[in-house]
Amino acid sequence: MTYPLDTELLAPAGCFPSLQAAIDNGADAVYFGLAQLNMRARARRSFNVPDLQEIMSRLHTSQVKGYLTLNTLLYEHDLKLCHKMLETAAKEKVDGVILSDMAAVRMANELGLEVHLSTQLSLSNFESVKFYAPYCDRVVLARELNLKMIRSIYDKIINEELAGRDGREMEIEAFAHGALCIAVSGRCGMSLFTSNASANRGACEQNCRKEYTVTDTETGKQLKVDNNFVMSPNDIATLDFMDDFLKAGVKVLKIEGRGRSPEYVATVVRAYRKAIDAVHSGSFSKEFVQSIYPELEGVYNRGLSSGYYLGREQGWSADYGNKSKRRKVLVGSVAHAYGKAGVIEIKSSATKLSLGDDILVIGDTTGVIEGKVEEMRVLQENGDMIESDVCVNGQTLTLKVDGKIRTNDKLFKVEDA
Repeated sequence: MTYPLDTELLAPAGCFPSLQAAIDNGADAVYFGLAQLNMRARARRSFNVPDLQEIMSRLHTSQVKGYLTLNTLLYEHDLKLCHKMLETAAKEKVDGVILSDMAAVRMANELGLEVHLSTQLSLSNFESVKFYAPYCDRVVLARELNLKMIRSIYDKIINEELAGRDGREMEIEAFAHGALCIAVSGRCGMSLFTSNASANRGACEQNCRKEYTVTDTETGKQLKVDNNFVMSPNDIATLDFMDDFLKAGVKVLKIEGRGRSPEYVATVVRAYRKAIDAVHSGSFSKEFVQSIYPELEGVYNRGLSSGYYLGREQGWSADYGNKSKRRKVLVGSVAHAYGKAGVIEIKSSATKLSLGDDILVIGDTTGVIEGKVEEMRVLQENGDMIESDVCVNGQTLTLKVDGKIRTNDKLFKVEDA
């Protein structure tokens, strides 16, 4: 069975530490949004237009592609800003733009930008892909398709030699890991209806992730639905059937998570890089999956399932928020970084830290560095720094960390949740 051999691993980034983490852990490309016309406009992690130059400089220096996501619902008054942002993207040599509005597609075509059609267009069959082919170079298929459906579309692309706007074979992109919304390909009107905050314009309030009580209006009696989170599905994880995922014709594996943490990006990208490489080398196996799957369970998730891909009944998150088996706790900011010695100093530790603890260092330029406390010195009342097995709250400490650390980077302890 033929399938695309030059697989692209596409990582999310909503901040510079996540961007660097994606680069360092094997991403072939990174997608990001900019403030205003951004589907993650209200996210805690979000880039602004002035960041674009540095984003693309970092990516291209590392030979990684960068795609601007501009797939919000566009109203009439948005078009001027949209055109300006696309002009800026062209100027900064963005490698592609992810769009869903045909006005934005037309603008991007005129500016010579590579266009990837967003999942929000719900492209679910070959005829739709063929219709849009003159305007784009890649399609992000609807999330609701199973692998057989994707393979059927891919086979027809091959048989009819369907090319995109640039003349290359039409590429298929699909979400491989991350949040799954109960709405059709993410197009939800719930928070717009309840709060006048449109999910399709980056203002989703995630009403679907909350717990609700049903009330009998005649008697006032209340009950909780047996499954309290009936609109909040598990996250997608395709790692354990990565071989079948690629054989379906998926050229680009997309990791969801522009609003998630830098260590999430680092861990998930690293795991899927290993899986893709294992498939291509012929070493992918059940044992291989079992060896790296715990990495995914150690970072943010709402429970993991196969999404719609295998045509199976899916799970619900069953409770609110993170089901990760590990969590990070802030130790403090790096007050001094001694590069030659590989030592960092933290003044006034915010939590207890002991020898053997797992740690993370996160910073805008540093990205994510993982390690373990193997040697530590703690400041004593007499002013001496002495070796110690433990540092308690309020104490100043130094420790060795592999990798280049910068002043003001953040040190975290990683512990069981």
